[in-house]
Amino acid sequence: MPDAKLQIQMLHDRVMVRIAQEGGERRSSGGIVIPATAQVAKRLAWGEVFGVGNHVRTVKVGDRVLFNPEEQFEVEVQGQAYLVMRERDLHAVASEQAEHGTGLYL
Repeated sequence: MPDAKLQIQMLHDRVMVRIAQEGGERRSSGGIVIPATAQVAKRLAWGEVFGVGNHVRTVKVGDRVLFNPEEQFEVEVQGQAYLVMRERDLHAVASEQAEHGTGLYL
């Protein structure tokens, strides 16, 4: 049998996220350059949702979400790394519409 491609369906309240790639060094609001090798304690990360289970209610595929990448499970699919987590492990969802937002924008 040739290498068949299988479709992935997330189960229950699971969410599959790909971490957004950061471009090396960052710049603080005061203009200080922070190198990519600098250690930052407990930093949350933004990612894009690539799959959701049938019990997920607040996010959909394509949403940008905020989460802690250190406490999640990593899986590799076709050479690309994804994280699998429960919906409750997400801290925020970025959207273009300001219904209940914080007033902050990405």
